[in-house]
Amino acid sequence: MDANTGRIRLGLRENLGQFSLLVLINVFVGMMVGLERTVVPLIGEREFGLVSKTAIVSFIVSFGVTKAICNLFAARVSETIGRKKVLVAGWLIGLPVPFIIIFAHHWYWFNVANVLLGINQALCWSMTVIMKVDLAGPKRRGLALGLNEFAGYIAVGFTAWITGYIASVYALRPQPFYLGIGVVFAGLLLSFLFTKETRPYAILEAKLHHNPVTTGTAAEMRANKSQSMRDIFALASWRDRNLFSCSQAGLVNNLNDGMSWGIYPLFFASFGLGVGAIGTIKAVYPAAWGILQLLTGPLSDRWGRKWLIAGGMIVQAGGIWLTVQVPVYTSWVIGALLQGIGTAMVYPTLLAAISDVAHPEWRATAMGAYRFWRDLGYALGALISGVIADLLGMRVAIEAIAILTFLSGLQVAFRMRETDVRQRAKPLDIVPSSAARL
Repeated sequence: MDANTGRIRLGLRENLGQFSLLVLINVFVGMMVGLERTVVPLIGEREFGLVSKTAIVSFIVSFGVTKAICNLFAARVSETIGRKKVLVAGWLIGLPVPFIIIFAHHWYWFNVANVLLGINQALCWSMTVIMKVDLAGPKRRGLALGLNEFAGYIAVGFTAWITGYIASVYALRPQPFYLGIGVVFAGLLLSFLFTKETRPYAILEAKLHHNPVTTGTAAEMRANKSQSMRDIFALASWRDRNLFSCSQAGLVNNLNDGMSWGIYPLFFASFGLGVGAIGTIKAVYPAAWGILQLLTGPLSDRWGRKWLIAGGMIVQAGGIWLTVQVPVYTSWVIGALLQGIGTAMVYPTLLAAISDVAHPEWRATAMGAYRFWRDLGYALGALISGVIADLLGMRVAIEAIAILTFLSGLQVAFRMRETDVRQRAKPLDIVPSSAARL
């Protein structure tokens, strides 16, 4: 917003203050999920006598399903009541999480905490993404989303490490989760007191929006603004070839992440690797993923979206395949690095591609539909890899996920069209009634 005139202006530079605040808020969002990455499974195993594999898989499934469903509805609700209210609601729902973990005497309370955490992550992370896209406008979406995902996932990795360190010095509970109390209150206060509603920025972009080859009539464009959630979900899920390509790639990306979360530690331990060495390998993946998004996000603004997505999925597949085919420590580290590089190529680029395709008036709902499928991948990855591992062994489970990831990259390469109109001679038709069909 122009400080002198009070007029709304699109762009990162024009909205640097609010944009920077949203980056900081997403650091706290990432720290919330990072609280549970290291310590909670150990609590389940050592304090409640749970088998670690069951605890991890059940956590991933409950978290993934909850977050997926709430992603879908949070984005749609933000189209009507505004982004800020949804963001603040997410923090209020997340407020009890560290207290439940500190005081729980039965494991089912941890499941309650994980459901609340899934809702918190869906509402807060969705809104930080959507609000940054609103502010940035069409020119720097890749950079905006790269910064958002960088901040969030670096925070996840850092918090997973620091809570583990605190637990090693003191105890599994309650000391590591005192940090969580500070995080949730900081996120809530910053969101409530200092963030500004960004829905007007999306409305402005919609008014300025022009596509020279749009074939829809003026009546279709007016109808476009009131598309039902069911219609937009269908577009994002199967009716539009570009949105379908993004949704399936997002699902498979998190499917292999869910596998690596639940199966990799057990696989490495089966070769006699210690917990410290396993932790190092597990840290390489999110570190590469988080840091490199600072490069891949803006790179997609220059090179386009399609080939970064296709290439990223194939690089991930290569890293997973290397991990299982060459079972030595060095290869595992390289495999984790490749998986992180591939995910960094894919993650912010998919969000930017969704923003390219969706009309500003229904963009948030389309992003919610995409995030539904993407985060459902956590649950599917844990279930698929867990079942295959139980039936045929962990090696076959990892190989199966690598093959699925490779096939996902091929689908993008052969079926998806470039979504960034600056990279195309012929811009993309974005009117739902005339969307490209599969």
